Amino acid sequence: QVQLVESGGGLVQAGGSLTLSCAASRSIFRANTVAWYRQAPGEERDFVAGMYPNGVTKYSDSVKGRFTISRNNAGNVMYLAMHSLTTEDTAVYYCKAVMPYGDYWGQGTQVTVSS
Repeated sequence: QVQLVESGGGLVQAGGSLTLSCAASRSIFRANTVAWYRQAPGEERDFVAGMYPNGVTKYSDSVKGRFTISRNNAGNVMYLAMHSLTTEDTAVYYCKAVMPYGDYWGQGTQVTVSS
């Protein structure tokens, strides 16, 4: 079992920046694929960014060039640095760890971008 806890969400003006964190109850982020997803009201949960154990990253087209996924050396915290935010980025953001025995999700953190 592993617990994931997101933090860092909040209200930000359009054009601003925000960095989300996802803390794991154990150091799993270097050995497993991890990702950030988001879900806007009335919408499905969509992929935002992912990182493989080898460090290769992948981004959705809507955030490419603006968002950066990373993890700390200890492998127990992952981040999503978000820049040039727009109102379209307003959503609940979730972190996910793809483990050999199943996927684990955090509870989500709200990001609201005001115009």
